[in-house]
Amino acid sequence: MKLFVVEDDQALAKELILLCERWGFPAKAPLDFSKIDEECREYEPALVLMDINLPYYDGFYWCEKIRESSTVPVLFLSSRDQNGDKVMAMASGGDDYMEKPFDPELLLVKIRSMLRRTYEYKSQDRDYIGEDMYYDNGKGLFVSGKKSAELTKSEGKIMTALLGQRGSVVSREKLMQHLWNTDEFVTDASLTVLISRLRAKLSGICDGEDVIRTKKGMGYYIK
Repeated sequence: MKLFVVEDDQALAKELILLCERWGFPAKAPLDFSKIDEECREYEPALVLMDINLPYYDGFYWCEKIRESSTVPVLFLSSRDQNGDKVMAMASGGDDYMEKPFDPELLLVKIRSMLRRTYEYKSQDRDYIGEDMYYDNGKGLFVSGKKSAELTKSEGKIMTALLGQRGSVVSREKLMQHLWNTDEFVTDASLTVLISRLRAKLSGICDGEDVIRTKKGMGYYIK
């Protein structure tokens, strides 16, 4: 998990990056402090460490800009200790606040805690097929790399059924029963249409890969 260290004090930025890397988190600082949001978007970090006093615009401004396109957790690190600054940090989209100077061990605890809350909780709704390929049950999205496809309710139920028995063949009868049990009435013909549309949708974002396989005369499966 990569960290983005937005700190204009070069000595402190270097110290933070070394700490992050020692803890197992690759990290980098922005190259251009007038394009922090763009660099963050390109780098795609798992968490941002954000100072308040920065060149061009302050950390509150950049947090708001990042929030326009990302939900990445933002931890403010600042020597400013007024309650008003902490309120502004949260109001601009920040997730937590630490005052400088900080205890490195406490910083590590906060970073791990924020990453755990953000990503381990979300992963409960995700069924991974590959490193960058998964179905997000909560959002009804199938994701492959940077591409995604929104699935209908029926398509989502089919994906859930197949992923629930991944590696095993699920018969057409079981798929139809799964849909019936959720108040979806599906005929044999309409199931064929649903499977065909779902396959085409997934193939479109998976570079032609056939995610759902057919076992002739038996049913369907996902490897």
